[in-house]
Amino acid sequence: MAKDDDDLPPVSGCSKKTLLAPAHLVPLSVHELEAYVAELKAKIAQVKTDIKAKTAQRDAAEALFKS
Repeated sequence: MAKDDDDLPPVSGCSKKTLLAPAHLVPLSVHELEAYVAELKAKIAQVKTDIKAKTAQRDAAEALFKS
């Protein structure tokens, strides 16, 4: 049985806890917070694109081996 990707150790060396740790936001101004949100949204969009690409690659490999 294949392992889920969530079961694999992180390749980047960052744990999930590190990646999801909130930044210290209190000293930031509203403008800085809005810029931070924009950066996060851009990062989320990139991650979603990466997920789609990896899913397509995995699906293609699975289809190849099912034949």
